[in-house]
Amino acid sequence: MKIALCQINPTIGDFRGNIELIVEATMEAMKRGCHLAVFPEMALTGYPPKDLLENPSFVDANLKALQQLASHNLPLPILCGHVERNPSPIGKALVNSVALIRNGQIEAKGGKRLLPSYDVFDETRYFEPASSSLAFHLSGHRIGVTICEDIWNLEHVPDVPIYDLDPVTELIEQHDIDILINISASPYTLNKGQIRLKILRGISEKFRIPTLYCNQVGGNDELLFDGASMVVDSTGKLVCLGAMFNQDLIIWDSESSYYEVKDPWPPEEEGVLNALVMGTRDYTRKCGFERALVGLSGGIDSSLVACIATRALGPDNVMGVSMPSRFTSSMSKEDSQKLASNLGIRYEVIPIDHLFEAYKNTLAPLFQGLPEDETEENIQARIRGNILMALSNKFNYLVLATGNKSEFAMGYCTLYGDLTGGLAVISDIPKTMCYRLARHINRNREIIPERVITRPPSAELRPNQTDQDSLPPYHILDDILEAAIEERLGFQEIVARGHDPQVVSDVLRRLAANEYKRRQAPPGLKVTSKAFGYGRRYPIARAIDIY
Repeated sequence: MKIALCQINPTIGDFRGNIELIVEATMEAMKRGCHLAVFPEMALTGYPPKDLLENPSFVDANLKALQQLASHNLPLPILCGHVERNPSPIGKALVNSVALIRNGQIEAKGGKRLLPSYDVFDETRYFEPASSSLAFHLSGHRIGVTICEDIWNLEHVPDVPIYDLDPVTELIEQHDIDILINISASPYTLNKGQIRLKILRGISEKFRIPTLYCNQVGGNDELLFDGASMVVDSTGKLVCLGAMFNQDLIIWDSESSYYEVKDPWPPEEEGVLNALVMGTRDYTRKCGFERALVGLSGGIDSSLVACIATRALGPDNVMGVSMPSRFTSSMSKEDSQKLASNLGIRYEVIPIDHLFEAYKNTLAPLFQGLPEDETEENIQARIRGNILMALSNKFNYLVLATGNKSEFAMGYCTLYGDLTGGLAVISDIPKTMCYRLARHINRNREIIPERVITRPPSAELRPNQTDQDSLPPYHILDDILEAAIEERLGFQEIVARGHDPQVVSDVLRRLAANEYKRRQAPPGLKVTSKAFGYGRRYPIARAIDIY
């Protein structure tokens, strides 16, 4: 028996488009001799639809789409994730479901038993746990179907709760299944593939059955879905692996023998870069834009974002804009132009000194006798933000913000200035990782000018300014931030790692004090286990104490 894992990229709420993706993949699976086509969790709606699920008309449209899909009378059975109404008057109104469609009929349904409510997941807000998983017979096999979180209970996984219920064991005991399928919409984070593989191997080794995993691919707002659908055989070997960050169709034949897939995961830099490219492309496309705009400062962050945008959209659809002031070095101007030339993108220069002078002259009566400080620095950043938004409005470009995670954490960014944009591409990328990605981009030829990577970073908002004037060295800062944000360690634990107590105290205080800025930042693409924004819910008004 051949089973196709159809790794598609659905758009949230695009029922017609999602049906087309499902039908197209099913027909391809049929041409390749498959007996079953499997689609991801909530493939009909796209995941996560968030509070669209609270609209009855959205749920109705999803159920109507399921019937339309069945009416296509597809040439082979399919498994498709969707949303079902809870048949019980008790509990939440909906169930995260999967349907078996065979011979033009919705033959059977099952649902998700374990509902995640941590990090970016909020399924208990909408769903009631299903009463049962789906099990059925096909071509002499007994197949059980679980949905995403249902397999994350075999063994303890860090930051994942331990549930009382074990849907996999229940399927084995009640239906004596010999093939387990899991349909998922599991977001990408660093090293997530290794964790999933460990879980699948554990299931296959424990129950001596093959485990098939079909994951969604694509970017939906902040979340990036990497695909990487897998098949692990009954001995625990990885025998099939889908593409990462691209649609794919993976075929597993129960009668065939396979070699084990060795070294399945790409280098970390390549995975992160591909994730950001996919996320930028999908956010731009799914929001109705075709082109993007990047303010080029001559620094590492804007250079990296320009490279990502160019890969995502093509050089003809990216504009880089240099907005030099009196503090912008000739080196920065030259490097911005060289980068744009290397990428083949449109490049424009709009000097801002005359606008800066106009602001200062306007404010001079109120500022008389006061020294210049960060106020004047922020004015420059806000002038640049206004220019970018004017170009966006006039030419329908999506503005890509260029701040990194280290800057977002410390508030080293200006509200309505460099925080301006529709998408913060690298807001979950620490500064040290930005340099790693730049080196990876340049591994075959120089794209980002070498000087951008080697010279000390600077906002260039005052004479002779460098980031290290007000921030710890980035390798120290990023280590402290990772401990505080992703590992959620406290002051004493971070100091015990060998960091200066005064530096740790200052970093933690600034991290807490700048929550209000992050709350007003554009959505950012999530690649670490704990990103700012969606999934990290900290109060703005709070005591700035160090714990």
